[in-house]
Amino acid sequence: MQEQSTERLTFWRKVAFGLGDIYGGGSGVVIGFYYLVFLTDVIRLHPGLAGTVILISKIYDAITDPLEGLLTDRTRTRWGRRKPYLLAGIPLVLLSFFLLWYPATAESELGRFAFVLLTYLFYSTVVSIVMLSYNAAVPELTLDYHERASVSSFRIFFSTVASVVAAVLPLEIVGRFPDIRDGYIAMGLFFGLFFALPFIATLFAVRERREFQQPPTRFDWREGFIEPFKIRSYVYVLFMYLLAFVAMDVLQSVVVYFLKNYMLRPDDIQFVNGTLLVAQVVSLPVYVALSKRTSKRTGYMIGAAIWMLVMLSSVWMTPESPGFVPYLFAAAVGLGTGGVIVMIYAIFPDMPDLGELRSGRRQEGTYSALTGFMRKLSSAFSLFLVGNLLSLTGYAPPAAEVSGGVTRLVEQPQTAQFLLSLRLLFVLVPLALLGGALWVASRYRLDAQVHERLRRVLAARRHGETGVELAREGEALSRLLVDWRS
Repeated sequence: MQEQSTERLTFWRKVAFGLGDIYGGGSGVVIGFYYLVFLTDVIRLHPGLAGTVILISKIYDAITDPLEGLLTDRTRTRWGRRKPYLLAGIPLVLLSFFLLWYPATAESELGRFAFVLLTYLFYSTVVSIVMLSYNAAVPELTLDYHERASVSSFRIFFSTVASVVAAVLPLEIVGRFPDIRDGYIAMGLFFGLFFALPFIATLFAVRERREFQQPPTRFDWREGFIEPFKIRSYVYVLFMYLLAFVAMDVLQSVVVYFLKNYMLRPDDIQFVNGTLLVAQVVSLPVYVALSKRTSKRTGYMIGAAIWMLVMLSSVWMTPESPGFVPYLFAAAVGLGTGGVIVMIYAIFPDMPDLGELRSGRRQEGTYSALTGFMRKLSSAFSLFLVGNLLSLTGYAPPAAEVSGGVTRLVEQPQTAQFLLSLRLLFVLVPLALLGGALWVASRYRLDAQVHERLRRVLAARRHGETGVELAREGEALSRLLVDWRS
């Protein structure tokens, strides 16, 4: 009972820790909503080439992300395993995000491509090591199943608030400058500061447990690349995460084109995006309460089902629909995605516990890095897919007009083939992905009761306890949660 009571976190500690996810949530939204458009319309890269930039960076991530996870797990300093990377990340977050939105001025497309690729690789490295250190700190904050869901709701609250700002404010900042290129420079600087500074508070909230910082074992690359996939529940959760978030990536990247080219409402883009994200914030306490009464899996599945039903309804959206319809659609999508997001981030801190059950080692950084890499790879694939589909279906980018040294964009008419393809992409791809996510979620078995059994077994092992009953309980949990042959 005393151990359980120490797992309750104060309100302000949850707030301070949650502030760190302003970067994790907000940066992804700015990139998801506006980066592909920035590359095609401002940098003037071919859509297929723009998608290739992001895809190439993920080949780089395939090598570096798991190694970064192993590095943080094996780090031993007087400040812990995670804090040194969070501290170093503060200036690097600012610099990398600023460079990401700096409009390359090379005359050749190849030169612009090279600049964009280098800046994206730099950003990718920074976001990887900072966010994997942040995510790896969650399991150490508390061992309690429900308290982890509460912590996740705080971080998703700040992540979603940041996402609202990131959805609405970028074009507002850009639009305040006569030259669109100056606008993007100012936007990159503003959001670099917005994402970097909250980590000052997060540093004071991070808690690192001495009993988890065991002497590092002999380096084995399989720990970061292969071992996690031997845990059945982790693979299920990974697919629940990737399928749903690729659906979100496709929706975020396509909705800009959907609103400005099909619905003919370019001025509504940031406000429709903001409506979706506000609805996510509103839904968070509902799903946290629901997970306490049922399970995290149930909350996830309900959110995904709501999202699917709303996407089906979008086939009735046309340019002639009343002005409130896109906002109503966005709000309903937000009520579904809110459940998916908060529940999957509440589930992830339980995964290192399963790793400890299997191997006896704590590898929060490894799981965080591998999950982050798979997420970035899926995101890159979705943007690569969308970019090439836009190209193949005949997307006509805006024409750039320069007058008095000021660059402005003028929209071009789109073909009927492109508009039909855009509508199908908008509806069918998310539906297919979410259907797969629901099927995988139905096979996940770790709920509050099972996690309490798991917590007791792990605590007994850390204290050096042995016995037949303890061994039998460990084997039963392994069959239920870990082993593929069960």
